This record gives sequence, structure tokens and C-alpha cells, in this order.
Amino acid sequence: MPVRITSPRQVTIGDAAAFAGTTPRAIRHYHAIGLLPEPARGGDGRRRYGYEDMISLLWIRRMADAGIALDDIRDAFTNGAECPGAESPGEAPGDTAPGSTGPCASPDGSAPDTDTDTDTDTDTDTDADTDAGTDREAVIAGTLERLADALAAQEAELRRQRVAVQRMRAEGSRLGLLSDLVTERLRGAPEGSMRQADLDTLLVTERIFGPLGAAVQAGRFVALARDPALREESDRIDAAEEALDDGVAVDDPRVARVAGERHAFESRLNAAMEAAGQGQEDEALFDAWDAAHPATADAPACREPGAISAAEAVGMMPYDFSPARLRCMELAVELAARESPAA
Repeated sequence: MPVRITSPRQVTIGDAAAFAGTTPRAIRHYHAIGLLPEPARGGDGRRRYGYEDMISLLWIRRMADAGIALDDIRDAFTNGAECPGAESPGEAPGDTAPGSTGPCASPDGSAPDTDTDTDTDTDTDTDADTDAGTDREAVIAGTLERLADALAAQEAELRRQRVAVQRMRAEGSRLGLLSDLVTERLRGAPEGSMRQADLDTLLVTERIFGPLGAAVQAGRFVALARDPALREESDRIDAAEEALDDGVAVDDPRVARVAGERHAFESRLNAAMEAAGQGQEDEALFDAWDAAHPATADAPACREPGAISAAEAVGMMPYDFSPARLRCMELAVELAARESPAA
């Protein structure tokens, strides 16, 4: 059965928010403060988000989760500077952040009633006063318990954010936003060899497949960084695929030719990775992950809570691929399937 690859060229704000793990309201706030440029609206008056918009949105969410204020993120994106660290996040409407209503606040945020009845003219009210005092003590105890829980959550969140900011300072702002598993795998690459496009790709992969999937993909970028000839060939084929734009018909001979070149290159790359022992590294990654994250019916071992499935991602992550380029990808997959042992 022929392989069919599809992906949207642009998505609505709802799908963009769902993919990034935020809300449409938060994205509108990013537009309002100049953090994320507002994309053009389609003929139906709705915003349409493309690949670059989604990459920016994913990085914004990672930095906000690390505790960096939105104003600082905006300055970093606008000025192209390294992202400054901050231990108090600037939250957008619709985002959640740990917090408490204050030591004297009731659960709804209002101040508790501290007025007490001091009327002791008669003894007949003694029992009622005792019961009221007991009830009042119970309410206070419950409030204090909730406050203690809220403060503990704040402390845990601040510790998490502090660790994230320290990683960003040690690894570099973008690299430090990726998971430990991915960052550790990239240590095998020559210093400074990771391209921004590589990190963007790993960010998307981590969102879809979790840290394990991104760590496996990181091995590919390590292999390319170690072998300049492979990297040059990869760039050449990438450019050939990009040239398959809307002006190229799906049955144009160039489509099949580029698909064959892609398949041949992937075979050479896989052979180079096996020769370098990266296959064994992948197996060790899977074993370590399985040991630390036992699979359950509700949470497969290879994904973290909040990760979306590949099927869901197909309709949410926009890639502006022409029909000819999609057909080229399909043909490359079919060529690989024919040579696989299972086939």
C-alpha cells in the first residue's frame, strides 16, 4: 500500500496552542506585548501560523517554563541576545504559575474575618462561643494547611526554575532548554557544531516524541557534525528537496530522482552511525529510559506526560511542503521499506 504523508502548511491559533502546550489567550498576549509577531490572517479573518511561528512559540514556552520573564524573552528574541535568567516568570493570561493568596487570605483571595465576639454578659452563650471557637480554629487550621501546601509548591517550582536557568547558562540558552537526555547526547558533537536549525528540529521532536525520541535523533546530528562530507551531502539533498516547490508537478522526474538520492544518503548515514557505535548507544538509551520510566497502559515509556502523539502532531505542526516534496518523501519511505528486513 503506498505511503501517504500529509502535514498542514499553516494552522489556526487553536492548533498552534495545542501543539505548543499553551492556550490561544496566551498566544494573543504574546502578540499584544510584541513577543511573537502576529501572522497574517486568511480570507476567513483567522490567524494562520506557519513553521517559523511554531518554532518561536515552542522556544517561548520553554523559556517561560524556565522562569524567564516575558519581557526578557521578548528582548532576547528582538535583539538576538542570549536569554537572560530570572527566577520570577512573567506569565501570560491563561498560563499557570504557582502562587498563594497570602498568609491572611481565604481560599477565594479575600481577607478572613478576624472580628471576634467579646460579649460575655451572660453565661448562656458559653457553649455556643466554645463551638464557634472550635469551628473557627478548624477553618484557620485548614487555611494554614492549604497555605503550607501552596508555599511548598512555590519552593519546588523555584528550585526547578533555578536548575533550568543554571543549565541555560552552562550549556547555552537554546541548548540548555532541551532535556538532559538530549543535551548529554549532543556532547559527542564537536564544540559549536550544532546549528540553530538542528536545535529547532530537536525541540519539535522532543515535543512530539519526548526526550527519548529527541535523544535518538540527536545522534543523527552528532554523526553529521563529525563528518563534514556527510554534512555537505545532507545540505545538498536538503536544498534539492526544497527546490521541489509548488511549480514542480508530483510526477516530475526530479521527484523520483531526489527521493532516490535521499534514500541512498540515509543508508550511508546509518552505516556511518553504526560504524561509530551509535546503534549501541541508542540501545543503551532505550534500556536506561525503560528502567527509569516503566510503561503503563496510560503512559507509554517513550513519552512524557503532556507529549502529543505523532498522529495528533500531523494536524498541528505546519510544514510548508509542496505536493511534489511530500511525494518525494513518500517515495523515499517506500524505498527504505523495500530494503528493510521485515519487507
